[in-house]
Amino acid sequence: MRNYLLSFFLLVAASAADFSQIPSTSGLSKGRKSNISGPTEQKQGVRAGDASNAQVSPQSQRIAEIQTALRAAKLDGWLFYDFRSSDILIPRILNTERMSGTRRWYYYVPATGAPTKVVHAIEPEKLDSLPGTKLIYREWQLIGDNLKKAFFANGNTKSMKIAMEYSPNNDIPYISRVDAGTIEMVRSLGVDVVTSADLVQQFEAVWTAEQLAMHTEAATKQQKIILEAFAEIKRRILTSEATTEIDIQQFMMKRFGEEGLNPEPMIVAVNANAASPHYFPTQKNNSPIKMGDLVLIDTVTKVKKPKAPASDLTWMGYVGETIPEEYTKIWNIVFDAQQSAFRFVQDAFRNGRTITGAQVDDVSRGVIRKAGYADQFLHRTGHSIGEEGHGNGANIDNLETRDSRRLIAGTAFSIEPGIYLEGKFGVRSEIDVYVSGKDAIITAPHQTQILAIMK
Repeated sequence: MRNYLLSFFLLVAASAADFSQIPSTSGLSKGRKSNISGPTEQKQGVRAGDASNAQVSPQSQRIAEIQTALRAAKLDGWLFYDFRSSDILIPRILNTERMSGTRRWYYYVPATGAPTKVVHAIEPEKLDSLPGTKLIYREWQLIGDNLKKAFFANGNTKSMKIAMEYSPNNDIPYISRVDAGTIEMVRSLGVDVVTSADLVQQFEAVWTAEQLAMHTEAATKQQKIILEAFAEIKRRILTSEATTEIDIQQFMMKRFGEEGLNPEPMIVAVNANAASPHYFPTQKNNSPIKMGDLVLIDTVTKVKKPKAPASDLTWMGYVGETIPEEYTKIWNIVFDAQQSAFRFVQDAFRNGRTITGAQVDDVSRGVIRKAGYADQFLHRTGHSIGEEGHGNGANIDNLETRDSRRLIAGTAFSIEPGIYLEGKFGVRSEIDVYVSGKDAIITAPHQTQILAIMK
């Protein structure tokens, strides 16, 4: 996580109300109308006037950052909700360990003031790692009462906008983590629930400098192993050693392990198999690789370190010395679509222009549509990259979903257009792009033409 310590100290000094020492109520709620007070717990935060000596916990630091973002977005608060690990994004957003449990819990972060925890009586300690006032419920009816206390603290009666992991019309499934019934319940309390999509991207998808370095390390090793795989195909062909897609997959997985990378199975697809974008070879279903074959390799991996982001690359090779024209023609269209999308992103960031993932998809798709292959481009142009290969930031997508989130500095995504000719062959080229405040870069040397494996 970036070092926000100085900015947090300034925030405390400027507005002691956000993180002064606030006790919490930890008594058991025995009736709908009131909570029985119990021993108070020390508010996990920074006492006003003590900023110079305070040891700020990562959780308190993150809450301060969230409150700043809420005020900038003109939102009144952010309500986190979980039932049996239903929202996997929360630990990364709040800088905590996974807080799985058997009962529903809620954590409300207001734009100003202390957060509120609403937890069940049999798991009252569930959110103790987080700062804030604790309200304990036993009966289900008290959930709404306690949330009202959190929302309308200090006599606040104005109409409120509360962010939750909700996506209108399920436009962005990666964000849609809260069930419809919970949204209905929260809205019935008199607040307007809005999507937290932009907030999630800001607090879950932005990389630190250390994460960019880990990604670059993985991408460098990954690209080397892809080239080694093509060389292994050449060696086997020259020695008349039978080889299959699964043989090359296993070769690469072994090399990934030797290089300290996660050895996840990758796509190795020849000819018509490559026309199925997510084809994976298996022991029972895989094809031989021989002279004259077109080979697609798509692999995702990362270094074995905490918080390491993934690297996701796709390369194409031809088992021969001269690439046939039918392959070169399709490759050139795909490569033009990819590079047009990248240049669009790079130009926008260099000139301070805001763009969305959907707009980038439109650029790439437009090139392929103009070439007459719109119906053969079966998927989005790219996806967010985080600790999983498919991350939770803005996707390069206006096909499968309508991702209207803007691309923001510190995030990464793939650009991987493809053309798939059913029963014949498929071509895809994938790069990973990282955007800083003023530029966009391709994070590893990228392929500019199909590799002639036997050359």
